[in-house]
Amino acid sequence: MNFIYKLEHKFGRFAIRNLSLILILCYVAGYIIEFAAPAFMGYLTLNPYAIVHGQVWRIVSWILIPPGENNIFFAIIMLVFYYSIGTSLERTWGTFQYNLYLFAGMFFTLIGSFLMMGFCYLFRPELLNGIYSEYTVFESLSYVFSTYYVNMSIFPAYAATFPDNQVLLMFIIPIKVKWLGVVYGAFLVYEMISGMLMNGNVGFVYPFVIGSSMLNFIVFFFTTRNYIRMNRSQRKMHRDFARKQRTDKAARNAGITKHRCAVCGRTEKDGDDLVFRFCSKCAGNYEYCQDHLYTHIHKTN
Repeated sequence: MNFIYKLEHKFGRFAIRNLSLILILCYVAGYIIEFAAPAFMGYLTLNPYAIVHGQVWRIVSWILIPPGENNIFFAIIMLVFYYSIGTSLERTWGTFQYNLYLFAGMFFTLIGSFLMMGFCYLFRPELLNGIYSEYTVFESLSYVFSTYYVNMSIFPAYAATFPDNQVLLMFIIPIKVKWLGVVYGAFLVYEMISGMLMNGNVGFVYPFVIGSSMLNFIVFFFTTRNYIRMNRSQRKMHRDFARKQRTDKAARNAGITKHRCAVCGRTEKDGDDLVFRFCSKCAGNYEYCQDHLYTHIHKTN
């Protein structure tokens, strides 16, 4: 988390608010293009072969590819659901960390498409030596890559952040979100296996699509395990501290202080009633004020 805080300190001002809404608007634009000029969609997909041959706009334009859902009503319900939990995560984590999570998913998906192309050349050369050109083969595979699974990675993150929240399954059965997250993960594994089995020679693309899109959650879970166990007020305290670092850097660095809290950054100059103590359980010389001496996360390195 220290690395993330450093990134937020440097680049937090560039964070995009309401990123979930922007992705939904991209989907709307994609549906409009698909309806008005379906042939044009072929120039927007995440085709790694086309990218390395000069069509670099595909690095960004594939975000417009909407979910492959034939039932538009179900697609609307799904997007509203992910917008709701995405907005909740943005309020809890902060705009920058939520941005980082989604953009990491997009980056891993981009990398996954190139790994898929390498897999084709190494292990499935018969697909590229047939009657269809390499461009056509990778173009057909590229339609599977979209931000659909990146959006789906929002729910596991929500379940990890609010594991004990309860929802009414089928509006009747109370169930904790963490168990829904387990079922959700099992569903993703099933979807990956069924995609491999039901799509014949091109089924191998599904592990690259789903695996790369979900890699952001795996990275998030193992790097923020302590952070997601904090309550909302503690997370807000960390965000406020990062914001204070960005907006009040000059004031914090003015003069030399004897004491400084490692969590909120307060010093003896912020109040005569503040008391500072070192934590014996932290690795290193970390000092905390009386408000954070017993509530902070112990530093191990």
